Amino acid sequence: MLNITSLNYSDADFYKQLDQVLAWDASIDGDIAKIVADILNDVKQRGDAAVLEYTNKFDRMSLSDASEYELNKSQLQQALASIDPAQREALELAAERVRHYAEHQKVEAWSFTEADGTVLGQSVNAMDRVGLYVPGGKAAYPSSVLMNAIPAKVAGVPELIMVVPTPDGEVNQLVMAAAAVAGVDRVFTIGGAQAVAALAYGTETIPKVDKITGPGNSFVATAKRMVFGVVGIDMIAGPSEILVVCDGKTNPDWIAMDLFSQAEHDEEAQSILVCPDADFIEQVKQSIERLLEEMPRKDIIKTSLEDRAAIITVADMEQAIEVANHIAPEHLELSVDDAESWAQKIRHAGAIFMGRYTAEALGDYCAGPNHVLPTSGTARFSSPLGVYDFQKRTSLIGCSAQGASELGKTASVLAHGEGLTAHARSAEYRIKKS
Repeated sequence: MLNITSLNYSDADFYKQLDQVLAWDASIDGDIAKIVADILNDVKQRGDAAVLEYTNKFDRMSLSDASEYELNKSQLQQALASIDPAQREALELAAERVRHYAEHQKVEAWSFTEADGTVLGQSVNAMDRVGLYVPGGKAAYPSSVLMNAIPAKVAGVPELIMVVPTPDGEVNQLVMAAAAVAGVDRVFTIGGAQAVAALAYGTETIPKVDKITGPGNSFVATAKRMVFGVVGIDMIAGPSEILVVCDGKTNPDWIAMDLFSQAEHDEEAQSILVCPDADFIEQVKQSIERLLEEMPRKDIIKTSLEDRAAIITVADMEQAIEVANHIAPEHLELSVDDAESWAQKIRHAGAIFMGRYTAEALGDYCAGPNHVLPTSGTARFSSPLGVYDFQKRTSLIGCSAQGASELGKTASVLAHGEGLTAHARSAEYRIKKS
């Protein structure tokens, strides 16, 4: 029998126990930080030469010139033509749905004119250039390409640069096909901290970008954290997580497999079930034991479930929703009756999957909303990746003579109060003399 942590809302120290289960160390490993800092500085100083050396070293390549690690658009189109027709159809359908959803997220410019003729508003512009990091080699995630690239293109980003490592020269055709479908402009076959550095600082071959998005290992995550401020980043993501709230009326096999869907990512992924039905919880445990043997990644799932999973017993759905809001999960399945009504009570979640038929896996690939979501409780203050992450908002202020005169009086008082005389006089010059 798997040893999965069980919690009960009725326990006096329930939330203390829960917080211990949720705890994840997001600190930066000192050795990794030193290595990454050295790589970033080296690429900043030596550009392509440094990127070439690190790529040959870490990805076991033998490139002699920086021009060798760029793929052209015809190669992307060749990849699209070479994949299985069913895969191409799936990629194109998923891309269409992601694009359709993203179109609804576009932020438009606006303005209004006050009675005295003063104009206030906001202009909206896309970033000039965005970098997309995509894991490479055996860890191939074409869905990640779609989810990061398409919102950027819908936002109007003119140039999208993708970096993807190709260890031992292994180019994943499905990833390259996804780049073609998503409209990626340039692709460089580099990875690791050196790729993040190249995007952040620019090299002779690789242009500097305004923002870097996309998942990566601890070296990539540390590099993104370190270059933040020089460029924007999407987020520092923790392990994948799912919280399933079930009223006990769903097929227990479905719930077990939904928990597996996150646990199979890696050993640190977290799967949590919250349910008011003790008998149903036992059925799910039985399903877990039976179905685990069928899983190709059963060792990873087993470790994840025993190290980080939890099954939580609550008295009713109100308690279940309270627990869900405390956890603020990346993925929240509401496998309950009247799921849309219960969803209105959720304040903190990256994405909510409403109803028994809405498996979280659909959101990973093709439902439409983005699968780049806040983890580790950061849904309390963060949102899913979207078109708005690739658009900048600029305030517009245009004062009429009358408006400048009236606002100047207020600004003058506040500026003098702060001891900023030049500020005050700048405003006072525009006050009409009576």
